This record gives sequence, C-alpha cells and structure tokens, in this order.
Amino acid sequence: MIWKVKPSLEILNESSKNTMVEHLDISFSDIGDDYLEATMPVSHKTVQPFRILHGGASVVLAETLGSVASNIVAAADNHQVVGLEVNANHLKSAKEGQVVTGRVKPIKIGRRIHVWQIEIKDESMNLLCSSRLTVAVLSN
Repeated sequence: MIWKVKPSLEILNESSKNTMVEHLDISFSDIGDDYLEATMPVSHKTVQPFRILHGGASVVLAETLGSVASNIVAAADNHQVVGLEVNANHLKSAKEGQVVTGRVKPIKIGRRIHVWQIEIKDESMNLLCSSRLTVAVLSN
C-alpha cells in the first residue's frame, strides 16, 4: 500500500471546493491500495469547439490526480510537492455527454522525486489519454 494514511474521498472532494477541480466537476471516486481515481464529465466546460473532450481538460484531470496522490504520500512525512513536468498522449476522443475516469498509479515514489502514471478511460474502458507527471518532493 502506498498510503501511510489512507485518504477519505469525502475530504478530497471537500478540499476541491472553489478550485479548477470543482469548476470542471472533477470528483474523486475510488481509492485502492496503490491508486486513486476521479471522474470528469465531458460537458460544455471540458469540450473543444468540435464538442469532444479538450486535451487540456484531460491534462487537468491527470495533473490533479497525480498531484493529489503525491501530496497525500508526501504529507505523511511532513513534505510537500511541486510539479516538474506533465505530458499527455491523446489517443482517442470522447464526445460530450460521456463521463471519463482517470486512475493514477505510482511509477516511482522516491525521497526527492515522485513519478506517476495516469490513464484516462471512457465509459467503455477505451484508453483516451496516457499521461505522466513528475514532481519534486520538498522538505517543509
């Protein structure tokens, strides 16, 4: 298990109030021993002019999942994290009206660097976006 203290979905969703996460209707939905999931509707807030999921919205979902997971892990040791790099490969589109789900899992949880893999899938479990987030771990 990667969580020293397993986070509460209720607390994670409450902490998203008045942020971009809330604005895009991202909701933390599941926590496992080595992953965190969140959903995001493909709506007028997250589509591009062709009414399909905007790649930037996918990156917001990916970075949200990776950053939150990393902060949970780091906070247990009284550390904080800052993002260094995020990338995303957009593999398939999702149409307005669908809900997408992102799942983050660690690639490496080190003393100074965390690397996270995020996969975003549609309701049919098609892989839409594969993303990676790297963060630096800082001492408080």
